[in-house]
Amino acid sequence: GGESGVGGAAGAPSRERSARNLVVAARTVRTPDGPRTVRAVSRLGQVTASVHVVQRALLVATPLLTVLVGALTWFAVDRALRPIEAVRRRAEVISHSTLGERLPHARTGDEVERLTATLNAMLDRLAAGARRQRQFVSDASHELRTPLAAMRAELEISLTYRGDTDWRLAATRLLDDHRRLDRLTGDLLLLARVDDDPAPTARDGPVDLAAVVDGELAVVTRVRSTADLVPVLTVGVEADLVRLVRNLLDNADRHAATTVAVQLRRVGGDDGTGGSTPPFGPFGGWAVLTVDDDGPGIPAVDRERVFDRFVRLDAGRDRDSGGSGLGLAIVRGVAHRHGGTVTATAAPAGGARFEVRLPLA
Repeated sequence: GGESGVGGAAGAPSRERSARNLVVAARTVRTPDGPRTVRAVSRLGQVTASVHVVQRALLVATPLLTVLVGALTWFAVDRALRPIEAVRRRAEVISHSTLGERLPHARTGDEVERLTATLNAMLDRLAAGARRQRQFVSDASHELRTPLAAMRAELEISLTYRGDTDWRLAATRLLDDHRRLDRLTGDLLLLARVDDDPAPTARDGPVDLAAVVDGELAVVTRVRSTADLVPVLTVGVEADLVRLVRNLLDNADRHAATTVAVQLRRVGGDDGTGGSTPPFGPFGGWAVLTVDDDGPGIPAVDRERVFDRFVRLDAGRDRDSGGSGLGLAIVRGVAHRHGGTVTATAAPAGGARFEVRLPLA
């Protein structure tokens, strides 16, 4: 209240402690009656008591809070890691013989649930691959046993009836079985190599696909063949592309009634067509090879299955004309390795059409 009528310049305030629980603040001002000093005294008893209370509370509460926070952290971390531990325990017992097992699905709505779903999807793919591999080994063993059994039977009969055996004819039949066995093992090795190296490498070079097709037209010997080829280049292994074309022509020749029609064209790229069926290859276009025959064709339900290994439709299961059932599987494997596709549809002549698309070089 002493400052309300104070005028003039004020002196610098000063503060001093006069007692343990008192704080005294003084300020000197000039007034018409002369200098006056204003002092304010504040008692600190309640503040000091409050500080002491807080100190005692902290001494007791801090350890308790530390223990409580540690327990809550342990509980939260344990609860968060419990699904991961369950996944780990289940994954520990999964092996090649128990690929049917799946990791427990953690319905947590977070990354753990997504990780579990991804791992289960991976196990599904591994199990499917293992089933295909076992089926492949089983089918391969069966196919290899057939010529071996025929060769053994031929030898046993020839040795049992030595005097009546036409050894030249027996040798011819053995040579035929040997050739079949050689082709089968070669096909199996090629499929294994394609599976092991599914992508083109830097060793691959440009291949004149038109020259490859023209050189393989001689495979068609049973019926007439026609060809409409334009020069196209693709990138890949020439020997594998030769095998692809040869298998397609051999398949068409085996099933055609009178004619096999071959066409090679460009879609997209630099030919100005614009490409009616995207997507294009990595360099803007596709080399499209179509092989048509006028045979019985392929039923719509079997047009995807014919590319599986050791699959032979009923019309082609006999030993002379059916082959081993690996030709079209090789075609698809080689096409995929070169970044392309192969599809089976109906040909305009009523038979089967196989269309291979490979990226332009």
